[in-house]
Amino acid sequence: MTAPLQLVPGGLGAEARPRPARSLHAIARVSYGPVPLDFDRLAAEFPAVQSGLALAGEADLELRLACTGPEELRTVAAALHRAGAAKVHVDLVLRALTPSPVTLRPVP
Repeated sequence: MTAPLQLVPGGLGAEARPRPARSLHAIARVSYGPVPLDFDRLAAEFPAVQSGLALAGEADLELRLACTGPEELRTVAAALHRAGAAKVHVDLVLRALTPSPVTLRPVP
């Protein structure tokens, strides 16, 4: 008797390969050099890039990063410079803030 076929995201044996924990969160604020950075290419090349915002102001781009550790964070920062960033400023995220639900009380 054979087991039914099940499709698994990521290909054959993906469930057996543990994915690295991404416990180091950071925000990278990037100022472009002479040419804007290609966000889609960066996100495809580096799994640490979770999302981004195009900004008007001192920085041109803000990237939300989730890294496996300090080494991956350094690798991503170096890659941003190699990709043409004039300035990269990285801040570590200590904790995420989420607003508490508002409790409505009747007015006496």
